[in-house]
Amino acid sequence: MSGRGIEKAVILAAGLGTRMRKADGAAPLDPEQAAAADTGVKAMIPIGRPFLDYVISALADSGIRDICLVIGPAHDAIRDYYASISPRRVRVRFAVQPRPLGTADAVLAAEDFAAGEDFLVVNSDNYYPVTAYAALRALDGPGLAVFDREILVARANIPPARIASFALLIIDSDGFLQRIIEKPDAETMASLAGPPFVSMNCWRFSPTIFEACRRVPLSSRGELELPQAVANAIAEQGERFRAVPCQEGVLDLSTRADIALVAERLRDVEVRL
Repeated sequence: MSGRGIEKAVILAAGLGTRMRKADGAAPLDPEQAAAADTGVKAMIPIGRPFLDYVISALADSGIRDICLVIGPAHDAIRDYYASISPRRVRVRFAVQPRPLGTADAVLAAEDFAAGEDFLVVNSDNYYPVTAYAALRALDGPGLAVFDREILVARANIPPARIASFALLIIDSDGFLQRIIEKPDAETMASLAGPPFVSMNCWRFSPTIFEACRRVPLSSRGELELPQAVANAIAEQGERFRAVPCQEGVLDLSTRADIALVAERLRDVEVRL
């Protein structure tokens, strides 16, 4: 599907955050937050209400109406919660990733949901700006939101040390993604001209991504990784991903230490599902 107005989004919510389970000097949490953090299901950390509610509400604000949550076999709490609240602005459906084999495998779990249409893919533990979603919806084909490292430090809750591990993006002169460099070293960073753009895993895909995901080999971590699927789509299928620069921050809920600051940033955000 091309053109404006796609209405589908896939939220990757099957992973369990091991860093969320570790206190590591983080400020004490209230009992409800601590219990949720101990499960490792970051999407359900209560920030007044589950963090995932904020993610879904922002997608709805951008015009998304049909959402697929990719969950693990044991994530009944997520399924039961959304069944109990009956969202009105969006339809929430589910796809199960049987084993935690990585992000490319998680996207594959949503193939039936996509049903031959373009769709967005985002993380369940990141709160992205509505403007990023809207810009991706307005494209006429695949793309990704790209973020400036300095803006992420200044306008989000992501410390420089964490951002240093994010995938670096090489964008060509026409504004399309050329390469993804995982965990770039200092020499690579120094060789780049212009602002260092990074990926926060906020994509618009066409259905061709599924074949690319099927051809991904296991990484050194034993996972089928989405950046490699994107590289396959570019190199083997001639897919082009338009880079959409975003001048806003992204809230990242990766560790227990993030919870208090994320809660503060979202305190006045209205959630409408």
